[in-house]
Amino acid sequence: MQKQEIETHYTIEDSTAGADGQRMDTMTINMGPQHPSTHGVLRLILTIEGETVLKAVPDIGFLHTGIEKTAEAKTYHQALVLTDRMDYLAPLCNNLGYSLAVEKLLGIEDEINNKIKYTRVLLAELQRIASHLVWLGTHAIDLGAMSVFLYCFREREMILDVFEEISGVRMMTSYVCPGGLQAELTPAFEKKVREFTNTFPARLREYHDLLTNNQLWLERTRGIGLLSKQDAIAYGASGPVLRGSNVVWDIRKAFPYSGYEQFDFDIPVGTNGDVYDRYLVRMLEMEQSLRIVNQAIDGLPAGAYRVSNPKIAPPPKWQITGSMEALIHHFKLYTEGYRPPPGEVYVRTESPKGELGFYIVSDGTAKPYRMHVRGPSFANLQALPLMIEGRFLSDVVAAIGSIDIVLGEVDR
Repeated sequence: MQKQEIETHYTIEDSTAGADGQRMDTMTINMGPQHPSTHGVLRLILTIEGETVLKAVPDIGFLHTGIEKTAEAKTYHQALVLTDRMDYLAPLCNNLGYSLAVEKLLGIEDEINNKIKYTRVLLAELQRIASHLVWLGTHAIDLGAMSVFLYCFREREMILDVFEEISGVRMMTSYVCPGGLQAELTPAFEKKVREFTNTFPARLREYHDLLTNNQLWLERTRGIGLLSKQDAIAYGASGPVLRGSNVVWDIRKAFPYSGYEQFDFDIPVGTNGDVYDRYLVRMLEMEQSLRIVNQAIDGLPAGAYRVSNPKIAPPPKWQITGSMEALIHHFKLYTEGYRPPPGEVYVRTESPKGELGFYIVSDGTAKPYRMHVRGPSFANLQALPLMIEGRFLSDVVAAIGSIDIVLGEVDR
């Protein structure tokens, strides 16, 4: 088949006859990697006939940061900050998964008290809401709903205020760390959390009023981007993408971690596996996350904010200024790091995007011999061609938004 190059970004194929004998004019075009609706530097190679997508090939790798390999050149403590940059809309959830894996390597899981567990769960669920708010705002603006975008970022600012209160940083906090938390909770922490939990239910109803029964929204999302239950499982999908296809699977329930078994919450699922179901699952998830946050803040126990072993967690500042032994522990920890015994671990957690897994191999030195991350965005993106082939070009934007990918997690 002869092809004629048009400029440098697409090709037109000669007209051929289809199976039914009708004439076909196909064109291969690039969508991205600079397109705003690809939610990052994702390139889609689309073969289209008119407005219909015949074939879609995702092309990734434009944002490759080498995070996994870089971590192998850092101490376990230093590698923590790299995890913030993967799913950069949910850094605390990344911190949690990494910290649980390192703690398992060190064999100190039993030393993590309930205060640390409750605080981690509380922050992870606030982070889940914040991540879903960015997804909702950008997904809505992709499909033409401008107001929702502004409202979602208004509520997200309240959550970022909480993160800033305890860590001094709004996004890349690195607050959850192996051995506990980076610092003690501040006196204003509870007040700021309750301000958000008191405000958010009414705001969530406002989002529902704007979109859930909106006829234009229904037309752009119902029956679009279909992913069957069987295909979702076969392609390794997880999180809201999997649950939107009517699969009841949540790591927080299936393999509870950090004390999730102590909290009461439900797992929302869809029925049809379309864009609308994935939208509704995330909307309902924000309600459940709010339930968990309320339970955690109401039952937050007293206790230390990190383990007492000075060879793993640095001594408090007041101790360093008055004790030479504490100063030496602090110096050696930050210059040499700690050395877990040789072994390997895999720890899975439920991030806002789906199953986030950390596989770490220790050779007994202060640096990981191997670190590999199972990023949910990477697995979920595989299902995109199934959702959009045979659909209109305008439905591609809706399908990408419904997966909620972050390219920092795809291109590790």
